[in-house]
Amino acid sequence: MLKSLLISATLISAMALTNAPMNNHEDPLPQKVATKSIYDFSVESLDGKKINFASFKGKKILIVNTASECGYTPQYEGLEALYKKYKDRLVIVGFPANNFGGQEPGSNSEIKEFCKKNYGVSFPMAAKISVKGDDTAPIYKWLCNKSENGVLDAEIKWNFNKFLLDENGKLITKFNSNVTPLSDELTSKL
Repeated sequence: MLKSLLISATLISAMALTNAPMNNHEDPLPQKVATKSIYDFSVESLDGKKINFASFKGKKILIVNTASECGYTPQYEGLEALYKKYKDRLVIVGFPANNFGGQEPGSNSEIKEFCKKNYGVSFPMAAKISVKGDDTAPIYKWLCNKSENGVLDAEIKWNFNKFLLDENGKLITKFNSNVTPLSDELTSKL
């Protein structure tokens, strides 16, 4: 009898450790796994070309929603400095959006000219999109929903929110607007 109890206890422990069903009627809990990767996305650039995220494999990616008439707009300077400093291992992609206070009213060509003239932006800039609401761009739906990215849920509350992805395209974290591009909080993750 004691031998039967020991065998039963051992089997139950082994089944619990492997998350196996204990009988034919129980299924293990389903795991939510992201089915898409950042590398599945291509977006239009400010000049009408394609930005293909698969071409960034092996580098970290910093995605930022931008605006030309925002109190955080001077962060373009820090973003450009960050891009130049870490260019061999980091790509920054700016996404102009007019979701907050109408602070990005310009056309794609006006935004491109503003960024180049005022901040010397050389990192890739996507065409103007929406990052919040019913018309949210697919890449931002992916970035903001754990059910799609497999890592975290995020809310875009203002311009210059930043998403950092690792060299394999996996989302690492999100930084709010007040985290500047050259801050230790951000650069320590590069």
